[in-house]
Amino acid sequence: MDERQKARRPGGRSARVAAEVHQAVTDLINERGYGNFTVGEVAARAGVADSSIYRRWGNLETLLTDVALTRLNAQSPMPDTGSLDGDLRTYAAQVAREITGPDGLLLLRLAVALSNNGEQAIQAGEKLRAERTRQLQSMLDRAGERGEHAPDAFAVLDHILAPMYIRVLFGMELTPDYVDGLVDRML
Repeated sequence: MDERQKARRPGGRSARVAAEVHQAVTDLINERGYGNFTVGEVAARAGVADSSIYRRWGNLETLLTDVALTRLNAQSPMPDTGSLDGDLRTYAAQVAREITGPDGLLLLRLAVALSNNGEQAIQAGEKLRAERTRQLQSMLDRAGERGEHAPDAFAVLDHILAPMYIRVLFGMELTPDYVDGLVDRML
């Protein structure tokens, strides 16, 4: 194998398969909702053998958790603006864009579905919530290290994220002024 081939390999087929499977899951959830498709349908949509999915993820709940965690980490990175006020405003604006976008409620749908579908699914949902909380806590810990008074992660969930999700679920507008107002009240 020459150097050019080695340079192209990182990620390679495995990364492409994961991306195709993740996209298939996203499309199927948006089309049918959770629980209305099988691993076989995901495999067919992604153009892979279902044995590839079982070998890599083991079951549908683990696959869904992986999709959700991947999206969570890619779509809402924790900002570091140098102040809690800036971090919370930037983060809230990111989440607002995420949940009003084309796949906006995907993470919420996955979290709800995982929390109500058997022991494996409950554990998967807990893993997703724990990752979101860990991300928030890292931002809040940085603020504390700067000497700022920071709320806990659950306060941010309750006072900033939850109202945004509720508004989107009920088809209400999510304006920048509304999002900034949530941060103002939190601080």
